[in-house]
Amino acid sequence: MKHTRAPKTSARASDRVAIYPGSFDPLTNGHVDIITRGAAIFDRIIVAILHNREKTALFSVDERVEMARRVFADERKVVVRSFDGLLVDFARQQGAHVIVRGLRAISDFEYEFQMALMNCRLAPDIETVFMMPAESYTYISSRLIREVFALGGPIAGLVPEVVETRMRSKAGDLQP
Repeated sequence: MKHTRAPKTSARASDRVAIYPGSFDPLTNGHVDIITRGAAIFDRIIVAILHNREKTALFSVDERVEMARRVFADERKVVVRSFDGLLVDFARQQGAHVIVRGLRAISDFEYEFQMALMNCRLAPDIETVFMMPAESYTYISSRLIREVFALGGPIAGLVPEVVETRMRSKAGDLQP
């Protein structure tokens, strides 16, 4: 009997599917670290890029999805999608029972804890798992990357090359 691998977008009831949500504007190497390690834990990890109308984004949602897909093109366990609305609704639609959240420092904890409790109230069947990025990425945030780059600072090694290249093409848009 020939065994065939299911397409990476399908989920079996027994799959351990996780959602890693965020704006990813831009995707940083800290994000990549958590996604890569999440892929080692879960059968599939969905990078869920939020349509956040409250923030002025450097990159459109489509651009962020495209860059993330390029970064993870060779990783069959990573799926990149965009979403709008409640995260728990999107998680259910995707067959996910885990939300992965990154914690860089103690300062992240209060906000993330509140979000985890609200998600638990909305969807008690969905667990939140906190992951810390590698020590070398604990100070990196998308906001900080944008600020450093806008002021002419180096970002090599802090974001994937495809993201750095795309940021350089938008350099005029970032000037203060």
